Amino acid sequence: MTHVFNLLHCNINHQFDFWGAATDRMIKCFPTTSSDFPVALPSSASAKVLLAYAMAQVYRALNGILIATVFMIVALWLSGNGTNAGAFDLARILVPDEARHIVWQNGFGMLDQYQEEASRPVVENDIAAVIYGKTSMPSKTGLTAAKQQTIALLMPSVARAQVKPISLLSDLIPTSRIDPQALDTNLMGSLQNQRAIADFFEKKYSLDRTKIEEYVSNVVLIAKEVNIDPVLLLAVISIESNFNPLIKSSAGAEGLMQVMTAIHKDKYALYGGAADAIKPEVNIRVGAYILKYLIATSGSLRNGLKFYVGAANADNDGGYTDKVMAERNRLIALCQTGASNKLTLNGKDLRS
Repeated sequence: MTHVFNLLHCNINHQFDFWGAATDRMIKCFPTTSSDFPVALPSSASAKVLLAYAMAQVYRALNGILIATVFMIVALWLSGNGTNAGAFDLARILVPDEARHIVWQNGFGMLDQYQEEASRPVVENDIAAVIYGKTSMPSKTGLTAAKQQTIALLMPSVARAQVKPISLLSDLIPTSRIDPQALDTNLMGSLQNQRAIADFFEKKYSLDRTKIEEYVSNVVLIAKEVNIDPVLLLAVISIESNFNPLIKSSAGAEGLMQVMTAIHKDKYALYGGAADAIKPEVNIRVGAYILKYLIATSGSLRNGLKFYVGAANADNDGGYTDKVMAERNRLIALCQTGASNKLTLNGKDLRS
């Protein structure tokens, strides 16, 4: 007697999903008899199916980790806090620090602009005269931004001088790389403070009043152009040359900022060559740019001053940095004292 067994025989189709995992999908089930028992798969085939399934899970996990890693890197890049520790180092290795700041602050479109500015050679037609209130340069440059500001000067005539700016070089140094102590705090924005500084140096070095007003006005003007603290520049000039533009060291440093002319001939090329190296309006521009560059590359204001005096590889700088910082602090105190003693009427300074 034939015994009929109600069995379910299932036909299974194997498909591979996006991750490569084997997924079993039931297509149809139907009754059969004992004579229709399915034939067992060979052991090698079963092993291959199991191995494929196991590897699919591994691939899925690896892909998930990869995607999570990419998102983490992008997040760290855009939200880095500027430190040199922890997971932020990974973002710093993958992209320059400047690029991260530019993308975060100004959008991805700024990257191409930054690269174009960095690679664009300085040509005669691109350099405008420093005549405040008039501009022939694109509005995106730092020089134009300075021109659009109202700048009070003890000697306004220095702003009308036909002098080529050095901002096309200084603007290529990202502000994010500059020690905040070296940035302008606008202490020299008032005529009262400029007069106080001029009085201080006139008495300290027995200077001609007209000359010291010219030097102070040039420093205030150039500091806006280069985007650096004018008080810092005045302190450097005081320690370097005692405001004597004709002084020259045995090492070849010249002018108010004591710039090494032979080493920096390429910067003086903007001004017709080294013949004008001692002119105050030229020497201060080149010196201010060099100082800003050294502060950015060395990582701090104090290191930048050490590099400026030529003691980058020395154990100490002979007290140079301390002297500049002490002079700077004296000038800051002088400005702050003057600001607290202003005579005002309806909010207007009567002495300016």
